[in-house]
Amino acid sequence: MIRLVEDAKSKGATAVIGGKIPEDQPVGWFYEPTILTGCTPDMAIMQEECFGPVAAVMRVQDFDEAIAHANDSEFGLGASVFTTSLEEAMEAAERLEAGMVWVNNPLIDNDALPFGGWKRSGLGRELSRLGLDAFRRSKMVIIDHKPVRQGWWYPYPDDWFYETGGRKHV
Repeated sequence: MIRLVEDAKSKGATAVIGGKIPEDQPVGWFYEPTILTGCTPDMAIMQEECFGPVAAVMRVQDFDEAIAHANDSEFGLGASVFTTSLEEAMEAAERLEAGMVWVNNPLIDNDALPFGGWKRSGLGRELSRLGLDAFRRSKMVIIDHKPVRQGWWYPYPDDWFYETGGRKHV
């Protein structure tokens, strides 16, 4: 996270707030909540997963460009969308290449909901019934307790597979 923030700042981003380890907590894994503005696609923070209290803000021209930049990553754990348009929210949820999409309320979580990403952010789901299914070994077994030869399934008579007059029909 520190490397990502420093890279962004060195390439022109501005830390509006935060951007460092708190002075009163120099030991441990503490980092100030950070907002970076002026981010661009070439910054590592826009291409890597940043697991920390950092919001990287990049200006775009329109909705389509925002979706394109959001999807221009090899990762896809989660995405947040803030909008007053239900149509825009539904389209973003459909088009975003992420395993989880929050609309107007980021990071609500519940053990009854599936958790997991797309692309290099994961395969499969944790939690919910989908997560439990990952630990099961499903199997399909079909038993016909009174089998009957069906003409539509195997239309060849038995004598096709036995010699008749010195030759096989196979």
